[in-house]
This record gives sequence, C-alpha cells and structure tokens, in this order.
Amino acid sequence: MSKVKKMCAATQSTSGPQARRRPIRKGANAVRTALLSLALLSVCQAQPPAPKGVKAPAAAALKPAVTADLRQLMRGILFPNSNVIFAAQDDDPAKVPPAKDPALSPNPLASTYGGWMAVENSALALSEAANLLILPGRKCANGLPVPINNPDWPKFVQGLREASLATYKAAQSKNQDNILTAAGDLTTACSNCHDKYREKPTLAERCK
Repeated sequence: MSKVKKMCAATQSTSGPQARRRPIRKGANAVRTALLSLALLSVCQAQPPAPKGVKAPAAAALKPAVTADLRQLMRGILFPNSNVIFAAQDDDPAKVPPAKDPALSPNPLASTYGGWMAVENSALALSEAANLLILPGRKCANGLPVPINNPDWPKFVQGLREASLATYKAAQSKNQDNILTAAGDLTTACSNCHDKYREKPTLAERCK
C-alpha cells in the first residue's frame, strides 16, 4: 500500500461514527492538526480509486497551466520574495526575532523557516519563477501576450535566474556584504527587463 493510501486509510478509519474520541488539544497546534486532518480527509474522499484496469495519468502527461497574468505573477511571487532579499541588506536576518507563532507568521524572516533560511528560500523562489516567465499563453495586465518570443526576453529571464542563484549562494554564506552585492545584481537584472517592457507612460504600452 502506498504512503498516500495508508494516510487516507488512517484518516478514514478515525473519521466515522465508530471512531474513538480523542482528547481535545488546546492552542494553535490543535487547530493546525484539525485543519490538516480535514484537508487530508477531503482529498481522500474527493479522489476515489481508479477502476480496475484503468491506469492513472502519468506525470509526463501533465502540462503547465497558466492562470495568472504577468502582473499577478510579479505581485504574488517575485515582489514579495525580492523584498525578503532586500530587507537582508539592512537588517541581519539572524537577528530578526521569531514571531509569536512562527508557524503562522506572514513574515518569512520571522517564520518557522526564518533568518538566513528565509533569504535562501526567497532566492530559490525567484530562480524557479524564471521558469514561469517563459511559459506560453501568459498575458500581460493589459491583455497583450508576454513577449516570450522576442530575442531579448530569454536573455532577461536568464539574467534573473543567474542573479537569483548568486543571491542564494550569498545567503548561504550568511554575510551581509555578499548580500549587498548580490542584491545589487538582482536589482540590475530586474531593471533590465522593466526598463524595456514595464516603465511606460500608460498600462496599454507595456509589454511592447
């Protein structure tokens, strides 16, 4: 039995009318445990086993799906992760105090995976986001297609990827001087593309 099936079986066995009552746990840990159990139960119930003789689709059959426009992608991934890196230029991530409940903190630097790890994670997120910038089918906020076929677009994307990986290495060194240099290169990589496609008098002129 696969790990997922075992988890589903375990969840279903404790969710019916015959389930044993467990002592109520207080606090945020109890809330997170309850939410996780409900989420897992929903997944198990919503995905019945495939009929005999029918194979599940292979991972290779899955295709990327574009759901956000370019501005939404920037605001959702690139903007917040860049800010984590830029914050490390002024404040030592190792000295950022953890939040009252790190597991629920909206600030990556003060979360469970905070400090320098947060800077590393944000740099890797930017590097991975570069892959999303070259997916076909994405639109800009004004409805124009993202210019992935323009000769300079792949160069700009590669510049972001390289600057992000350099920032990741700088974060691993836990040295703010290294972060200052890497963040400067990251800013340049972003500006190269923004100057060409974003910094326009009107929204309608972007992505041209």
